[in-house]
Amino acid sequence: MIAAWPGMGGVAIVAAKYLTERLDAREFGSIEPDEFFDLGGVLVDNSVVGDIGVPEGKFYYSQSGGANDLVVFMAEAQPHIKSYALANLVVDVAQKFGVKRLYTFAAAPTHIYHTNRPKVLGAATSPKLVEELKKHDVKLLKEGSISGLNGLLLGVAKRRNIDGVCLLAEIPVYTTQVANPRSSRAVLELLRQMTGLEVDLTEIDGWAEETDREVEEKMAQLKRSFSDEAKELIEYYDRLAAQEGGHGVLPDYSTDELVKDIERFLKEKGEEREDKGGN
Repeated sequence: MIAAWPGMGGVAIVAAKYLTERLDAREFGSIEPDEFFDLGGVLVDNSVVGDIGVPEGKFYYSQSGGANDLVVFMAEAQPHIKSYALANLVVDVAQKFGVKRLYTFAAAPTHIYHTNRPKVLGAATSPKLVEELKKHDVKLLKEGSISGLNGLLLGVAKRRNIDGVCLLAEIPVYTTQVANPRSSRAVLELLRQMTGLEVDLTEIDGWAEETDREVEEKMAQLKRSFSDEAKELIEYYDRLAAQEGGHGVLPDYSTDELVKDIERFLKEKGEEREDKGGN
């Protein structure tokens, strides 16, 4: 079973959507959202009040034969309340389908250049699964916490003797607010290796290359238009690009502020592109 919610870089939701589309998974059920979301208002467009947008959570099923049958749960948002209750509902469905293993996906922001291959970190519900992760060269999450439903689901699964794995793909710290299909591809490739699931990743490869070009274009705009104002940002970006392997820590930089500024720039440019119809 795969369970996914929107998060940084869209790692989980992009991977889950890609799977359901490529495997022609069919929707078979949903969880009523009213109990888990206490909404605070509505949007108004041209003086007209819009519909109340309650986030949905839906189940999909792909039957490919034997161990490769797949259940996917995708939700439009993390719940505001009763997260533990929702985790139990999702695992209830997993048990009814005889799910043997539950996977959650997440993002791990780090100093990685956006065209480099992301590493995947992992945590599991048993030492045996940890050994399996090691065999696939997964970088183990030694300590800390896994927040939200990505962690709670594994905790509930463990209590019910269901294997659980969380795969966290690296994403560049400067693109957490834009989709990172390269990172989604990393968790899908690992899932394919661990399960034998047959899924063509050609389309997401193309999307990753397109995203790389868009980020490069936006950074080129940054250099042309904001060379003095954004000198420190440009230095950060260039030094990161020059690092061997594209990974590392840059202690000379106040990266919290740098990341906020870079994300703001990328987001604003993305919104401009949308306003122009994507041209």
